[in-house]
Amino acid sequence: MSETMLDVSGLTCPLPVLKANKALRGLPAGARLTVIATDPASVADFHAYAAETGHALVSVSQDKGAWRFTLRKRDAAP
Repeated sequence: MSETMLDVSGLTCPLPVLKANKALRGLPAGARLTVIATDPASVADFHAYAAETGHALVSVSQDKGAWRFTLRKRDAAP
């Protein structure tokens, strides 16, 4: 399974989600994208993004002011 890292530290809403969306577009179905963000608003943004797009928000964690989001790209539509 493919896994990609994206560091959007220092960027504020809506840029972390927009950059994650762009990165996911270039990945195959089932691939994982791990995003590092420092904007506290990104927590709600990534939950909403996953709910709206169908990508799975596999995990969310925080350490020293940085959040780590792992998304799994949804399977292609039948």
